[in-house]
Amino acid sequence: MRSLKIMSMLSGLVLAASALLTAHPAAADGPTGPTPPAEFTGDWHDPVTAAPPVDTPGTRSCEVTLAAARFRDFTPYQGSYTPPKECGTRWNKVVLRLEGSVKGRQYDRLGYLTVGGVEIFRTSTPQPSPEGITWSVEKDVTRYRDTLSRPQPVEMLIGNVVNETYTGVLDVRVTLTFHTARGRVKPAADTPDRVIPLTGATLTTPRNTERVLAEVYATGSGGGCEEYWYLSVPDAAPYSCRAAEGPHREVRVSVDGRLAGIAAPFPTVWTGGWSNPFLWYVTPGPRAFDVQPIVYDLTPFAALLNDGREHRVDVAVAGVPAGQAGWSTPTNVLLWQDEGSRVVTGGLDRHEETTPRNSSRHTAGSPHRLDTEAGHRLTVAGHLNTSHGRVVTTVDRTVAHTSVHRWGEGENPDAFTARWSDRETVTAGRTVTRTDRAYTMDGETTIGAGDRLRTVLTLGDRAATSVVRDGRLRSWSRLDDTYTGDATYTTGVPRDQRHAVGTTNERYRLYGSDGCHDRSVTTVQGAVTQDLRRC
Repeated sequence: MRSLKIMSMLSGLVLAASALLTAHPAAADGPTGPTPPAEFTGDWHDPVTAAPPVDTPGTRSCEVTLAAARFRDFTPYQGSYTPPKECGTRWNKVVLRLEGSVKGRQYDRLGYLTVGGVEIFRTSTPQPSPEGITWSVEKDVTRYRDTLSRPQPVEMLIGNVVNETYTGVLDVRVTLTFHTARGRVKPAADTPDRVIPLTGATLTTPRNTERVLAEVYATGSGGGCEEYWYLSVPDAAPYSCRAAEGPHREVRVSVDGRLAGIAAPFPTVWTGGWSNPFLWYVTPGPRAFDVQPIVYDLTPFAALLNDGREHRVDVAVAGVPAGQAGWSTPTNVLLWQDEGSRVVTGGLDRHEETTPRNSSRHTAGSPHRLDTEAGHRLTVAGHLNTSHGRVVTTVDRTVAHTSVHRWGEGENPDAFTARWSDRETVTAGRTVTRTDRAYTMDGETTIGAGDRLRTVLTLGDRAATSVVRDGRLRSWSRLDDTYTGDATYTTGVPRDQRHAVGTTNERYRLYGSDGCHDRSVTTVQGAVTQDLRRC
């Protein structure tokens, strides 16, 4: 938790970030690793998470280097991409991989990568040790098949500052590996026919579009209060980060001024988060290295968009104070076309929205307390007259947020407990897809005797998805990614006098019709002490 008063004590502290990655070297020698040091030293294990690697089919593959750069400022890398001729365009899987290294001292940095203007990857960086670290990140980018099927310009930036104090240069290489479809291994199913980056406020779609998704890489970041939006309080409460409407945020998409989609943003904690980088040196928080986009089904609006004209599409984050910077919302629109029709007609049949609820109640005292409850529901439905019949699509989505924030004099202690839910049901013809998402946070930062700062924190990323067709369950999955950490160090002293100690654990469980992954990684003082796989 990075209150401004605590931040002032940490001016010499270097911060960092997190996500889906694999480790160098291996996580541990078997299930139990080496004996950890008594406290953090000047070197620690490379970043590692318990998340699974991207599953690949084992067919012939081709690798292309997408970007290679040493980021020391805010100059973007610019290059070009050409799909590999040896692997054709019938791909079962396309995997992006970032490999990076950094040493010295550096803050966490946010980065992006675009191909043909389409953002296919958003990430942040880990904090280095004086001796240096390496890390890697994998992402399935098969859904960008249309963009990757032809030559394109490439741009990548991880904005950085290098000087006498912050010495870490970010050395990264990004590749794409194309896994071919052959024999029983079929080309990837259900990838969009077109991917259009929303570079302005207008969108024109092909007139035979029959399915529309928008994906928004929404991130609150940049070092200000919106990086910790969930901790903000109404203006009347005595806390360093204020917002008139309190801590509730909601990412909204509108079409021609009409609300078309709502979602709860994921409360990403970067590796400088909660005033304690020792929580994140080895085990990053969920999603921090692989920022996942929020996906909206806009198919009920397809008939409106199919008239051949420009339409205004806006993305906004509700709850952000007017004029407050700190949010980025790059957006792609994914389109599926009806090959049997030149023009797909239809209409928007239903649009129902509840009045958004947002209540933050401050109770003065020692400690101060802020109770927040918020919620919103949107239901939209539309029909399309396609070459394979009339298809009705209904999207029902409900978001909710409850949290309790307690803080003492000087924001010490500073404690926060919250739960966000995002429940969505999409009915398209005879197929019903239900997704229930839940994000949790429970932690406290205190400064005690001897200026010892301690942070105890638990984060949760959970989702349950099912697909039912004609009343029969076709597929299902359950995700539970839980991080816990407890770290303590002395503030206001040079790095070698901090006497830091800390333990972390991440357990990533993913079960479903496609199989099972269950891995748990434990660290103590920067050493991986246990790496268990249960599936």
